[in-house]
Amino acid sequence: MESRPLRYFVTVAEELNFARAAERLGISPPPLSRAIRRLEADLGVTLFERTTHRVVLTPAGEVLLGEARIALDALEAAGRRARRAAAADAGLVLAVKADGDAGLLQPVLERYAADPAAVPVTVRLCAWRESHRLLRRGEADVALVHDPFDRTGLDSETLVVEERVAVLAARDPLAARDLLSTADLGLRPGEVHRFRDGVRGEGRDLAQMLTLVALGDMVGLLPASVADRYPRPDVVYRRVSDAPPAVLSIAWPQQSRSRAVAALVRAAVAVAAATRTRSALTGSEAAAAAAV
Repeated sequence: MESRPLRYFVTVAEELNFARAAERLGISPPPLSRAIRRLEADLGVTLFERTTHRVVLTPAGEVLLGEARIALDALEAAGRRARRAAAADAGLVLAVKADGDAGLLQPVLERYAADPAAVPVTVRLCAWRESHRLLRRGEADVALVHDPFDRTGLDSETLVVEERVAVLAARDPLAARDLLSTADLGLRPGEVHRFRDGVRGEGRDLAQMLTLVALGDMVGLLPASVADRYPRPDVVYRRVSDAPPAVLSIAWPQQSRSRAVAALVRAAVAVAAATRTRSALTGSEAAAAAAV
């Protein structure tokens, strides 16, 4: 199947109007309509129900729309990766949210640099929920991503699983308590991901978010490691007993056969394991000291 009819199909499916779709594509409606008819004939299915008043996707069309978008994205990503690989300064691009690395980014890069398969790494700082999209579009080779994320076409390894904490203004009445629940924050456990995405998905960086919290304009749910890395006198971090954990993974395209990518993944997994071991030892020492 060629890519052009799929692009035509996706455009019609998005517009649900042949005239608007043709305008977007820069062609006239009759050849567009013929191309869709040929695609339907080739597939042996009807993709659109057409009347004089509207165009509607059939169940077969709904399925093809999802698959066609994946296929077209994969084609574009392949082209981008090929162009980047041919560049004189070809290296790896690692996508990560600026404050979303759980403190692992620098030690991972340092460990990776010592690997014989290492190549130069460009760190691409991106918006919330953007890193896995950059992978899929071929604009990054590896990404640090937080669950949940769309794993279509990606492989991943879990690096860090940590509890979430609420971040509150120091003067908030809830700040007087050591342990909170999602109900205290006006949430049900199943709403945590949607709440977090709503808070983080408005283009704010962590400094902006903490300033809004300090002003009493919002509360947040963050990985516990943030509390250690970003202490502030005007905000407090409190454990939330029933919040799902924050999971940080490293992800890469399933079709990647790059030794450099594999080396970077190995470095990230090793650093994360060493960090967990140190944390466990620190916790044991603290417990022993308390017992004395």
